[in-house]
Amino acid sequence: MPEQLVYHYQKRFQLESGSFLPGFQLAYTTYGQLNQDRSNVLWICHALTGSSDFTDWWAGLFGEGKLYNPADWFVICANTLGGCYGSTGPLSVNPQTLQPYYHSFPQLTNRDIVGAFDLLRQDLGIAHVHTLLGGSLGGQQALEWAILQPEVFRNLIQVASNARHSAWGIAFNESQRMAIRQDPTWQTNSSEAGIAGLTTARAIAMLSYRHYTCYEASQQEPGNSITDNFRAASYQVYQGEKLAKRFNAYTYWLLSKAMDSHNIGRDRGGVKKALERLQAKTLFVGVDTDLLFPKEEQEQLHRLVPDSQFTLLHSGYGHDGFLVETVQLTQAIREFYETEKVKHIHYENTEV
Repeated sequence: MPEQLVYHYQKRFQLESGSFLPGFQLAYTTYGQLNQDRSNVLWICHALTGSSDFTDWWAGLFGEGKLYNPADWFVICANTLGGCYGSTGPLSVNPQTLQPYYHSFPQLTNRDIVGAFDLLRQDLGIAHVHTLLGGSLGGQQALEWAILQPEVFRNLIQVASNARHSAWGIAFNESQRMAIRQDPTWQTNSSEAGIAGLTTARAIAMLSYRHYTCYEASQQEPGNSITDNFRAASYQVYQGEKLAKRFNAYTYWLLSKAMDSHNIGRDRGGVKKALERLQAKTLFVGVDTDLLFPKEEQEQLHRLVPDSQFTLLHSGYGHDGFLVETVQLTQAIREFYETEKVKHIHYENTEV
């Protein structure tokens, strides 16, 4: 069974903004066992509202008889810094004030977040990672990490993500933060601050996570007489309230800002120059109906990274297709591994 653990870092942690955390903890989940030469590590980076329990939100990929069988792999995923599933975040107690951070929690970037992940990796004594896999915000973090520590990762699989967050994506996120700001409680320091706004923000976000065809198939009315109380309307309310029961507005705000700031080319001479640092064999995966991270973003990455592979998933679920279409994703990853294996054998024969 997956094991839930906590890593404690008790030194000053410098952030890109110039601010710092006096220390932090990361909640993380492991599944499977390290093999003798520690060559079977799979590291997962989760999406914006995910937790470290990848078997919960990406269940189709993990388990006996599935792509990543714990008998063969050692899988690890850490809840992001700034999160609300066990890692240090805005609701955590600031050791310097002995009060929760709330609004005083410093802004984070994906570069900060993967810096924290890398400290955990080092603490676990993991010198190399066979595969780094992430989708959406987690895909941004995976790419950033593979550039920051290129010698660590053998394979990179980035799903439904990008190299630099788009103006379109930033506009979606700001619209959600506007909803949080409109909540009068947002200015208070309490765990419930901005919850009503978060409910609306999540409803807005659903329009970027899903697709027209998905709503038509599941939420359109069957008859011709209704004039109010539509399925689609109640679905939006349901999704907003569902998230508000398990998340908080501070973390939502913080991580959406981290997503907006994502730009692998920052202080590296631009995206193309930054991608030259990659050493991992790379698979980029898109979803044909993704409105938030359109396939053009993954296709561009594929063009810029020599010898990389690109796969397009077909789905009626929009961006969320990266979580739903695990059969297609499994096949794409299997083919990626097989191709890289064939290349490796070819290179070895050539050297002989």
